[in-house]
Amino acid sequence: MAKWKLKRTKQCATCPWRLDVDPYDIPDGYTKELHENLSCTIAEQGDLRGSSSAMACHKSKEGDEMHCVGWLINQLGIGNNIGLRMQMMSCENAKDIKVFGEQHQHFLDTIPE
Repeated sequence: MAKWKLKRTKQCATCPWRLDVDPYDIPDGYTKELHENLSCTIAEQGDLRGSSSAMACHKSKEGDEMHCVGWLINQLGIGNNIGLRMQMMSCENAKDIKVFGEQHQHFLDTIPE
């Protein structure tokens, strides 16, 4: 398995997975519609394949996307994304992943109605 590194290992201050962040205050043109389109990145419970898509950090530049660290922690933990867990086994800097504060447990909670 080829080794690789995450481009970002620290959760950003405006990550929608953080409980202390109002997703409607996220800069850089972040909208509810854009967020809802990210539901395809969430692993279905019981599906051993996980999701084949990753959620990019909203601070990413097009063509130079970085994993959303809040999404990453959710999918590696309670999200139970088996495919992602297997992929992370070859990640050289996975030990450096850090989130800040309490996190949402479910995708639907990250952007309230």
